Amino acid sequence: MSEAATLIAAARAAAAHAHAPYSRFHVGAALLLSDGSIVTGANFENASYGLSLCAETVAVATASASGRLADIVAVGVVGGMIGPDGLQGTEPVTPCGRCRQVLNEAAQIGGRDLVIHCAAGSGERVATFTLSELLPHAFGPANLGMV
Repeated sequence: MSEAATLIAAARAAAAHAHAPYSRFHVGAALLLSDGSIVTGANFENASYGLSLCAETVAVATASASGRLADIVAVGVVGGMIGPDGLQGTEPVTPCGRCRQVLNEAAQIGGRDLVIHCAAGSGERVATFTLSELLPHAFGPANLGMV
């Protein structure tokens, strides 16, 4: 199975565990680490909408809590409205601006431009980008002399 297919499958499995009772929009993220292991996350909504957590942020925080922030090499994201047959949607879901910034933190600390595979809820379409394509001219640790 290709890197994209592996990460999208892991992200799809994570999306099944999303807590999204308000939007019914489930998102899963999967991070490929340098040793080949995968860390996942799912979105977690809150009745106070501003306190909701995106799947990518949950996954990055999980990697960081394990001391693996610098080891992230690729990301898979899948999302869509949840229906009776699972995730719906035909357009690939990309990380939001906040998640792009959080991913940039990991990318700069790890010294690499992350590959991000984005899939539609239905799984029919996958679009692959680098983080620098999704977040050009990013501000991060390097701007503060930290890396």
